[in-house]
Amino acid sequence: MADITLYHNDMSVCSAKVRMALAEKDVTWTGVHLDLRAGDTQKPDYAALNPNRLVPTLVRDGRVLIESNIICEYIDDAWPTPPLRPADAYDRARMRLWMKLLDDWVHGATGTISLCIAFRHQFLRRGEAAIEAYMSGLVDPQRRERLKLALAQGMDAPAFAPAIRRLARLLADLDATLAEHPYLAGQDFSLADLAYAPYMIRFMAIGFADDIRARPRLAQWAERLFERPSYRAGVAEWLNPGAVEIMREQHDAARARIRGILAG
Repeated sequence: MADITLYHNDMSVCSAKVRMALAEKDVTWTGVHLDLRAGDTQKPDYAALNPNRLVPTLVRDGRVLIESNIICEYIDDAWPTPPLRPADAYDRARMRLWMKLLDDWVHGATGTISLCIAFRHQFLRRGEAAIEAYMSGLVDPQRRERLKLALAQGMDAPAFAPAIRRLARLLADLDATLAEHPYLAGQDFSLADLAYAPYMIRFMAIGFADDIRARPRLAQWAERLFERPSYRAGVAEWLNPGAVEIMREQHDAARARIRGILAG
């Protein structure tokens, strides 16, 4: 039996999709949970595993893998049954395009919105000294500046409105694709659908629930994702009650701001 360790975070969407992939394959793993707000990913032992200081990191028999989409493809290669990539070459390419989109900008936009609406409150509760210590450990100066502005300005931060508009466009693009076939890459569930599942529940939590429900195809696809046992094992069972409560508290204000941005 392979020795599999997953370094992850409960509310991390990237961690969630890897947990889903492992659940789809019925793979047993040992977890090391990292507190992102406390700076666990910046500690030297973890930075030695993952120089990007991000989650998740998967270690199998001493061999380290980083980057969630790559980890998911590795899982599908290492445990090929049931397959999570289309057999057809064109469909497989479409699958990779949707996953690339996550890496290119969807993840960044989702992180910006989540931080400005909800997660900033977790940071602020830790106090100024803890925030400064966390920022000093960020290796990307642009990420440091975005965090600084999000903490100070919340939904007034300059990156917030552009991120809202990009996610609104994404929902329209997803809906258009689902008009052609039941899943993102064709007739069958694939890594593309799996990768977007944690984002869909996040979108609903941060103020896009009405926009999703207004598109029946999109809403029905999301429900199919949420009904999968792997979603329950990889996402639903890991939702942090404190973080969920913060999102619930901020939801109405966030929804009002989103409506204003999209109307303007």
